[in-house]
Amino acid sequence: MSLQELQRDLALAVGILQRRPFNALLQLTNRCNMRCPFCTFWSNGAPPAQELHLADYTRLERELSEVGRFVLSLEGGEPFVRPDLLDIVEVFSRRHVTVLYTNGWYVTPESARGLFARGLTQVGVSIDFPDAARHDRTRGPEGTFARAWAAVEALRDAAPHGGRQVHVMTVLMEENRRDLERLLQQSAARGVGHNITLLATQGTRRARGGSWPTEGVSSELQRLWERYPHFRSFRDYLAALDPFLAGGPMPTCRAGLQSFNIDHLGNVSPCIEKIDEPVGNVREVPLKVLLERLRSAPGVDTCQECFTLCRGMGQLLGDRGTPRAWVDFSTRLRSR
Repeated sequence: MSLQELQRDLALAVGILQRRPFNALLQLTNRCNMRCPFCTFWSNGAPPAQELHLADYTRLERELSEVGRFVLSLEGGEPFVRPDLLDIVEVFSRRHVTVLYTNGWYVTPESARGLFARGLTQVGVSIDFPDAARHDRTRGPEGTFARAWAAVEALRDAAPHGGRQVHVMTVLMEENRRDLERLLQQSAARGVGHNITLLATQGTRRARGGSWPTEGVSSELQRLWERYPHFRSFRDYLAALDPFLAGGPMPTCRAGLQSFNIDHLGNVSPCIEKIDEPVGNVREVPLKVLLERLRSAPGVDTCQECFTLCRGMGQLLGDRGTPRAWVDFSTRLRSR
């Protein structure tokens, strides 16, 4: 690890312990080449001229750095539809932990090398089923499954730390809960990590193309976590899925306090599920002002509509975090 990376990671840890914002989702675009049945972001795509430009992201990075160091999830839509993706990655990777999520369709060995040359920390490729028939049928274009695994291998080969910097991301649904072990075996065979996020069904731009798993999934996932060391998830996130799915009492969501969402147009909201409730736009209002507005955004402290991984991370590391979350964050989830 370089001195710059060490300083960044220490600053991130200090910010978390000081209860400062540390996690942000940046939707670089809503445009996408796929039509997943649980997502309608693609239907709200904007012309490239209306999306945040590289100059906007350069200014945003400076404002983020004035607050602290962040884990930044660079998402879409499909981020690779932006021709300036590598430049955006470079802007944010200088001082922050950057994690890119892609469906893998456009990844080439050249673009994979470019991402890591620009400083990308981690990349996740979406794969929801262990067979081409179901994955392709769910995501859309024929060949999606093959391209996703080709992307995984290209990214692994390009990453300075190999498979430590690459993982498969699976959307957990009732439709694929029995397939997770096969998927874990496939990612293990390729020497990369694996993570999951619970299907989101109730937020803005979410479609009901899948269903939540029935109760009992936590114990299944925890057994898989013990069996597969490359299963890079917070144990407490897995354990909390059953209580959430049962509608039981859950901790207060930390969205808006230590995590937030910035959409492709620059609108800032507490989380990706509430993108229709922005508190302002980064093109018009300084980020520090927007973060103050987020702290008093109505309804977030009582919201229990989702338990996606971003909420789990914010909950487990927010408010200084739990000892077990820190262990997982500094061991299994590390990219180096």
